[in-house]
Amino acid sequence: MNLSKVKQVRISKGISQTRMAKLLGYKYASGYANLENGRNKPSLEKAKQIAEILGADVEELFFEEKLHVKGKNTSVS
Repeated sequence: MNLSKVKQVRISKGISQTRMAKLLGYKYASGYANLENGRNKPSLEKAKQIAEILGADVEELFFEEKLHVKGKNTSVS
């Protein structure tokens, strides 16, 4: 899980940790800060919310490699 990317994107968008905490429903900014600093891992639902707030894909923010995409391989050999 690549949490430094989350922090980089948040800062580039000009969003504070306090603002993120409020948008995610935390009572205190430390609730969000603990996620961003790796003390707690976000649930899939929180990860989706964070990605939506930051206008990015969950995969792009939280994973260093692309996850497997479901679907048929349409290439012909």
